[in-house]
Amino acid sequence: MRLFKVFGVMYLAAVCMAQDPLAVTSMFKDIIPTSAPSNVTEAIYVTSMDIFTTSQPSTESQTIYEPPVPSLYLQSPWLEVFPSEKAQLRCSINDSTDWSFTWYKSGTQVQEADPNLSFNLSHGAVLTIIAASQAYSGMYRCKGHHKVKGNSTNSDPLQLKVYANKPNPTLTQNPKLEHMYPGESVTFLCMIYNSSGWDYMWFHNDKEIQESNNHTYRIDSLVLSDSGRYHCKAKRGKSPFYTEQSETSTLQVSEPPTPTLKLVTSWLDVFENETVELTCDMDSSNWTFTWHRNEKALLQDPALDLSAGGSLLNITSASQALQGKYACKAHHEFREVTSVFSNTAIVQVYGNTPKPSLSKDPVLNSMYVGENTTFTCNVDVATDWEYQWYKDGKQLTVQDKTLQINRLSPHDGGTYWCKATRGQRTSTYISDKMTQDVLEIPVPSVALSTQWADVFPTESVTLSCAITKSSDWMYTWQRNGQVIQTDGSVSFGSDGTTLSIVSAAARHQGQYSCSGKLKSRSVSSSLSSGVAISVYGYKPQIILVQDPDYTLMHTGDSVSYSCHINVSSGWEYRWYKDDTPLTVSGNNYTISPVAIRNTGSYQCQAIRGRTTGIFETEQSLASRLQVEERPSANIIVLTGWSEVFSTDSLVLQCEVKGSKDTWNYTWFMKGQGIVNSSSDKYTVTPQNDPEQSQYTCQGIRTGRPSYSTKSDSLTTKNLLLKRRVLLSISGCIFFGIVAVFFGCIILKITRKTEDDEERPEEGELFLTMAQLKDRVDAACLLVDYITDTELNAPAKESEDITCSETTQLPVISQEDHAVTTESTDKPEEDGALLSFQH
Repeated sequence: MRLFKVFGVMYLAAVCMAQDPLAVTSMFKDIIPTSAPSNVTEAIYVTSMDIFTTSQPSTESQTIYEPPVPSLYLQSPWLEVFPSEKAQLRCSINDSTDWSFTWYKSGTQVQEADPNLSFNLSHGAVLTIIAASQAYSGMYRCKGHHKVKGNSTNSDPLQLKVYANKPNPTLTQNPKLEHMYPGESVTFLCMIYNSSGWDYMWFHNDKEIQESNNHTYRIDSLVLSDSGRYHCKAKRGKSPFYTEQSETSTLQVSEPPTPTLKLVTSWLDVFENETVELTCDMDSSNWTFTWHRNEKALLQDPALDLSAGGSLLNITSASQALQGKYACKAHHEFREVTSVFSNTAIVQVYGNTPKPSLSKDPVLNSMYVGENTTFTCNVDVATDWEYQWYKDGKQLTVQDKTLQINRLSPHDGGTYWCKATRGQRTSTYISDKMTQDVLEIPVPSVALSTQWADVFPTESVTLSCAITKSSDWMYTWQRNGQVIQTDGSVSFGSDGTTLSIVSAAARHQGQYSCSGKLKSRSVSSSLSSGVAISVYGYKPQIILVQDPDYTLMHTGDSVSYSCHINVSSGWEYRWYKDDTPLTVSGNNYTISPVAIRNTGSYQCQAIRGRTTGIFETEQSLASRLQVEERPSANIIVLTGWSEVFSTDSLVLQCEVKGSKDTWNYTWFMKGQGIVNSSSDKYTVTPQNDPEQSQYTCQGIRTGRPSYSTKSDSLTTKNLLLKRRVLLSISGCIFFGIVAVFFGCIILKITRKTEDDEERPEEGELFLTMAQLKDRVDAACLLVDYITDTELNAPAKESEDITCSETTQLPVISQEDHAVTTESTDKPEEDGALLSFQH
């Protein structure tokens, strides 16, 4: 058929050849398809030439060449290209020497000036087209030109198609499900339908997947990390040309949903023969369920009833063999997907009747009126119990687990217990019993810790608040009905048990009371009775009284001081002498007898509050005491030396030394006063004192000092004996001295030589009696010996002694008298003088 058409065309061409042989040839080229064999094209060409030559007879013999037909083929991979993609066409003639080529697109010659076209090799044998736009689409041909042989025919055409845009791959996912589960498989398909030669690129979360370049990407066993966004792209060519990115397909891989196990009946912990009903639910459809106990699949049991699909499990008759952990699993009806275990339900079956436990909050057997308490009845097995409460054997209306009593009153005291029931058949034993006592709230008492309630400025006061036999309270204080706050002058002890006023002032005066509150409970007592605190406006005045009220006193006197405050109580006293504290206590201070060292200025001061802070008054006015030495009496013996041998009596005289006052005197014998002896002289005779005892005297007067000290004692017997003995000895000594004296004078006269005048005058070795009498510095040896000066008298009593018969003899000391008395009691056998035994 095709040959028929060819020969038909050839016939028509032969008719027209005479007019335009090139047009006829071009027509054949257009008619013959590009894919036609080159020999067919050449045949047509030759035939046309033959027709032409036969129709035009020649008169000359010429060499006629057949025009060659260029071969046009695609050097790049494809004729369908996209913007910016390249296409290369190659035009060649077998005898390619000296041929050049011209290119045509859709019958129009291609211009070499086009920047998107380039010609390579010899004279444009290769045409490179950069497909910038659809304008480069068309039918491309080439034609050869030879300097000698002329032009070739046009090549067969090649149709180049340029798309307007880059291709968009189409991405599909199979299966396309909103959720997929681990272990399932999925396939992604990426396709470009209007071209070929593509390699594919796959991306997961915008990161390229390297292991696949096929148009399909399959995941055989999904894992959670496969979730994400997927897209693809395509490329082709050595200098790759890339398509646009496909749309994104989101893959969600998640664990299968967990079924939810629910309890339909009221409780999981049951007693034997009770019923337990469980359901297994999923949020989505198309699931079936299987049941497990202790992670093992349930076996058939007459006591177990499963619904269609397994969503409901009914334990119709509970027994201890059926207790355990129940759970379910879900299985997808159309996909090989199994969920994890649901939550578990622990079914517990009890065999014994329980006994409820009774507790109480707070755990106190005794509580106060107004407090709240709660009893709790608890059954530690099973659930959903209903409770019954009893007080003193009577059932109460409360059916809750707890029995709450708000604001206890005395009639709430009693014995409580409870029991529990569940369903129609289960009832517990009764609980243990618990007793509740309700007490009245005690009232605290305020006590004064310090010793006084009337205080002075700056003095401290301490009050205590307490509830008997309880230490669980803390206290709040009020003054005149107002709550007292802590400040610099008021402080509180631990838990407010004490209130201390550090430094009292007028504002602290008032009625103090307290109230208690339990530390761990909301119980408050009423207000206690009050204690009145009075605060004086000034410090107290202290009065010092001296008795007797003499400024000048003498040794041996007594004086008493009393310190007095006429307000408040609890005082202690301090005593001062010349501002130096004395170790004296009490409000009275007596000095008896006074001494010279007691001279000074005396004051007192009152204090109180040693344990809570000392409060001191000002010191009293000073009382001045001047103590002088009391005048002393002295006995003088008036009887002369010459009278010793003529009489046994002694005349004694008493005087107060150093005093110019007029004195009366009292005489004492053996310490006893002598009646009717007020004169300053007293005569001792054998008649009034046969034993010649010890004598003392004392001065007395109406003024001050009213008396003197007693004199030293004088023993008259020893004195007479000593005088007589000493006077005899002194007489012998005196006559011996006189004899020596005259002997010395005679010797001096008889031995005097002629040269006496040349010798110095010697002093008189011995003084006459007249000279000795006139000399006041001459020692009286007789007196020294008689009076035993060195042994019996102080040095000060031996001053101004003169050697005369009227010299006053010092009084013999008590020690001398003791020795003498002792000697008198024991006379010597040899008859020696008593006075010499001393």
